[in-house]
Amino acid sequence: MAVTDTTEMVEMIDPVTGEIIDQKQLAEQLLAQAKAQGMSLVGPGGLLSGLTKQVLESALEAELTEHLGHEYGAAPLGMNMRNGSRSKTVLTEIGPVEIEVPRDRDGSFTPVIVPKRKRRLDGIDQIVLSLSARGLTTGEIAAHFEEVYGARVSKDTISRITEKVAGELAEWSSRPLDPLYPVIFVDAIVVKVRDGQVRNTPFYVVMGVTTNGERDILGIWAGDGAEGARFWLQVFSELKNRGVDDVLIAVCDGLKGLPEAITTTWERTVVQQCIVHLIRNSFRYAGRQHRDQIVKALKPVYTAPSEAAARDRFAEFAQAWGGRYPAIVRLWENSWAEFVPFLEYDVEIRRVICTTNAIESINARYRRAVNARGHFPNEAAAMKCLYLTTRSLDPTGHGRARWVVRWKPALNAFAITFAGRFERTTH
Repeated sequence: MAVTDTTEMVEMIDPVTGEIIDQKQLAEQLLAQAKAQGMSLVGPGGLLSGLTKQVLESALEAELTEHLGHEYGAAPLGMNMRNGSRSKTVLTEIGPVEIEVPRDRDGSFTPVIVPKRKRRLDGIDQIVLSLSARGLTTGEIAAHFEEVYGARVSKDTISRITEKVAGELAEWSSRPLDPLYPVIFVDAIVVKVRDGQVRNTPFYVVMGVTTNGERDILGIWAGDGAEGARFWLQVFSELKNRGVDDVLIAVCDGLKGLPEAITTTWERTVVQQCIVHLIRNSFRYAGRQHRDQIVKALKPVYTAPSEAAARDRFAEFAQAWGGRYPAIVRLWENSWAEFVPFLEYDVEIRRVICTTNAIESINARYRRAVNARGHFPNEAAAMKCLYLTTRSLDPTGHGRARWVVRWKPALNAFAITFAGRFERTTH
């Protein structure tokens, strides 16, 4: 889910002279004036609160003028006219601001910038969603607003704000996808869900790398821990129905039934076992005192120049460690078919597909968010948290740019190794 940076400053034009206003100079003048008058920058009665009040009230007056068709003090065009104002406190990004909302005589004026019965600006909703994506509970968010902004926001209000993303989540989960992804990564994150009793629920994340080298979270699916080929076939069929015609390589952690479902959906896709996960799984059978030695002994296997060389190095490993840890040897033998594919490719392709580090960095963000909550009342609440975290990834776009640069050498290697398939779907 790529997000672009839209923070570029917009030029302001003086309506009288037509010249561009120097915003930095204007800000410095306002700050100097506030300092001279002993006015604080933020807080009630501060400079920013005053400016926000003036801007909102001016905008409301302009809206009412357009609604009535005449300027303030001018002769009315009909029976309807200005009818004073009423006080209203709205919550803004800088805290509560009390404004005067103008009224008309027949009550037909409907403001847009500060709608009727609305007590907060849209920017507040974005702050709530951002804090929720970072794992804060509704109570913690309410405490944050009271501490930082001096404003009281109820837990129910915060819950209603976050519930608004339900429709956005449904739209995101069914959006069209690219016809080709050179690589997709499949991994799981375990979330505690309270469904009668607290249980560990896996949520599966599928991340794709586009032909431009951009990261794209294709979807998130909840499971029950007993998923097999049928579950995975539904997941990949959904991706195919959303437009994914071809995947060159799928990197995963040997989840049950997953390789068969991938090749059923995309016949020519190469399924690659994650090497890091394979090594981690080996540690389950090894004593802690031998782990460094085992890693050192396995390195010649997964860095071998060819499958034949890897087989020879593995035979040496089995001879040295098979007697003490036969389960590790059996683990690697059972995973051999999904382990060896990357040995056939260029070093640039090897570098990006031999591990799921690309998706592990995203999972780290997910874990921070879910661990802060402890557990969730249901799967829908957990999914909402994961989606909010997804939409908050890299809001400035700087990480996205670094990601693209890092993937360019691998994409060039993909274009050569998979000539024909790469160009056919990326025209």
